[in-house]
Amino acid sequence: MKKAGILKKITILVLVLVVPGFLYYLLTAHGKNRYKPLAVFGPKQVAKTFHQVKGKNVADTIYHTLTDFNLTDQNGNAVSLKTLNNKILVINFFYTGCPSVCGLMNRNVNVIDSFYTRNKMVYFLSVTVDPKHDDVTALKKYADGFKDLSKKRLFLTGDTATIYNLARQGLLVNALQTGPDEFVYSDKLILVDRDRRIRGYYTGASTLEAERLNDEIKVLIADELRKNDTPLY
Repeated sequence: MKKAGILKKITILVLVLVVPGFLYYLLTAHGKNRYKPLAVFGPKQVAKTFHQVKGKNVADTIYHTLTDFNLTDQNGNAVSLKTLNNKILVINFFYTGCPSVCGLMNRNVNVIDSFYTRNKMVYFLSVTVDPKHDDVTALKKYADGFKDLSKKRLFLTGDTATIYNLARQGLLVNALQTGPDEFVYSDKLILVDRDRRIRGYYTGASTLEAERLNDEIKVLIADELRKNDTPLY
């Protein structure tokens, strides 16, 4: 009995000493987020500057980024990259006279937006490709057709040159008027990080693609938290 008592005490001591270390190992070695980093889309250039990786110089990369724009939302407020400083953006193109595809795409955006109502970092921008008809009044009426939109859900209009340049040169997608009431435009939802780099394209009318976008927004938020060590809420 005495030996059994000693053995029991030794076992408890080993557990006290070993288990915390083992848990620490699990948390540090296996508890990290092992997600695959999101790609960066668009043309790239090798810079003349370097950064250190494990003591070695690695050339920096210059990525394609959005240039600033000046548009107006459904409430008549000016919107630009300056007013959206340090925001993660989800951008898509549409027009109010569009067939059912635009409505489905924007409903998917609204569903995703509902998950981030308390997150001040993620904004959702739907930009009309028909600004001649889609003025502030038309966009306000269109937006009012959706329930429970957050203040970060913006429908934007402006001049054609700005909008088409944002699509073609900035987001690298098509936007073109082919007739009086006919438009060619991208059906993609486009994820843009806080550095104005394109991080993903998603088919807007697809529920599965919308779910993938939602997942990758979370990845991007986690990456920004890790990179900047600043609160996003």
